[in-house]
Amino acid sequence: MKIRFVTLGCKLNFAESSALGKELLLRGHQRASLQEVPDVCVVNTCSVTDAADHKDRQTINQLHRKFPDAIIIVTGCYAQLQPEQISHIPGVDYVLGQNEKYDIPALIEELEKRTEGENKIRVAAIREIDEFHGVHSADDRTRCFIKVQDGCNYFCTYCTIPFARGKSRNPRIEEVIKDAQSALDQGAKELIITGVNIGDFGRSTGENFIDLLRAFDRLKGDYRVRISSCEPNLLTDEIIDFVANSNHFAPHFHIPLQSGSNEVLKIMKRRYTRELFAERVEHIRRVMPHAFIGVDCMVGVRGETEECWNDYLSFVKSLDVSQLHVFTYSERANTRMLEMDLYVVPKAERQRRSKLLHEVSEEKTRAFYAKHAGRTAVVLWESKREGDQMSGFTDNYIKVYGPYDKSKINTFEEILSPRP
Repeated sequence: MKIRFVTLGCKLNFAESSALGKELLLRGHQRASLQEVPDVCVVNTCSVTDAADHKDRQTINQLHRKFPDAIIIVTGCYAQLQPEQISHIPGVDYVLGQNEKYDIPALIEELEKRTEGENKIRVAAIREIDEFHGVHSADDRTRCFIKVQDGCNYFCTYCTIPFARGKSRNPRIEEVIKDAQSALDQGAKELIITGVNIGDFGRSTGENFIDLLRAFDRLKGDYRVRISSCEPNLLTDEIIDFVANSNHFAPHFHIPLQSGSNEVLKIMKRRYTRELFAERVEHIRRVMPHAFIGVDCMVGVRGETEECWNDYLSFVKSLDVSQLHVFTYSERANTRMLEMDLYVVPKAERQRRSKLLHEVSEEKTRAFYAKHAGRTAVVLWESKREGDQMSGFTDNYIKVYGPYDKSKINTFEEILSPRP
């Protein structure tokens, strides 16, 4: 059969889709090209916001209109949270939860035997999800995402992820490292450590995150490693110092702030203050002045009064970071924030605040590029061709361009960082 995967949302979803695709190839199926009509469409969904849910539904409807005879299988976070709703979307044949998504290869093998009236919803209760499915995936930029952890025990008041992904769990370090070494042996040059709450690694095995990082630094080959989003309370000084002195880790951090107001952080049930966050940024800058620091910021949550917002905006402007990833809050069913008696930010005001933070982000990124222009850095060239140019990223995540040279794809080269 010809299979088309459509993946929405986070890098973890992409890693899982890639692993499922590889399993189907091993079973003799084919990936449908963009020019081919698929027999089966697999939609791996995201449900982090209302906008994500809308995009999921829109994608499913578009696939059904374009390929009316294709079997459509929907999985991922949206499927785990709203299986009944999805099952009524025209064209949907199966809805599989987070645990059941790994049954997709077997399900496709059995499609010819399916019967009328067969239960299309296969979603285990989230409390029953305790298995860890390790995956890794390479994208078209020579990167390989290594899944080291899944689930979350934090239950922030605005977030549905614990209900969509289950409790925090992970494999043993030796299993992760075997997977990572395999990726390097297959040609990967950049490994990205990914998960839902990666700093919580070790909760289910009695190990810890810093030991996992040390093991990554001892792999064999010519490679570099990036750490994906890590909670500020789990990004310890020990971890920062280790990255600064390691052999293979890139000076690149992605840290969720969510709000720069301590009052709002308390409402969110976040596990840090803005003072701790600032300390983490300052420590990184002391030991790695050239490091790229990306920061997640949410705007318009309930309780974000005008005073809290002004406090938040002022704090973010004061941070020496490289980029903001801005998300506009949307109400999510079954979250504790909806049960709290809080000020509700009008939607138009949420959009205004989002626009302001996007402008701050652009200023910070321009300043970061300008500050490091002319610095010697190592770029990993990628395969995508843009006219007569090719591109890649430096160790501190500055995008650079050069004349297209096929022989340079997936190789490291020392260059001077460009001017913005």
